[in-house]
Amino acid sequence: MGKLVSQIFVSLDGVYQAPGGPQEDPRDGFGQGGWTVPYGDEDFGSFVAEVFGEVGAFLLGRRTYDIFAAYWPKVTDPADPVAGKLNALPKYVVSSTLTAPEWAGTTVVSGDLAKEVTALKERTDGELQVHGSGALLQSLLDLGLVDTLHLITFPVVLGAGRRLFKEGATPTAFRHTGGRITSTGASIQSYDLAGRPEYGSYVLPENT
Repeated sequence: MGKLVSQIFVSLDGVYQAPGGPQEDPRDGFGQGGWTVPYGDEDFGSFVAEVFGEVGAFLLGRRTYDIFAAYWPKVTDPADPVAGKLNALPKYVVSSTLTAPEWAGTTVVSGDLAKEVTALKERTDGELQVHGSGALLQSLLDLGLVDTLHLITFPVVLGAGRRLFKEGATPTAFRHTGGRITSTGASIQSYDLAGRPEYGSYVLPENT
């Protein structure tokens, strides 16, 4: 059985919207798309190559899928560590409206999310990876289906935009499994889900 592994970019204030370019996701008037670009460096590239070296299949939200499908099929260099995997491996896109995907190897997932994703994990050899797809990731976290979260935090505050851990998110504990800081200050941290949070108090009980 494979693991469901997520990789997502966030700002210091938790925004995940449109990290890669101005036109990616301008919903709600968001005009700061492309905020991760100044922080790309060799350290970040090495991490991306490592992640894509473990993938067995991709699970994507509709918006991220459309962004990827408009670009990556045009990258035909078989040595490209990202394009080679995205174009060759199975891609599952969660959508209730997509009916005829043109990107080879794509299957639409439109049924019960928990049931469908559990089945995908069971038949995937390697990691079932979620890239971006913030709304989908929120649902997967709420359902307890994520095994590992790679959270890449960039040293920028945006002050607006869609946030990953918004009000009402399911309380969830994580176990830190590794991390690094890139030369440009991006923090790449990896976590395994560890169930629900535990609680205590720093206040000592009064003597009785």
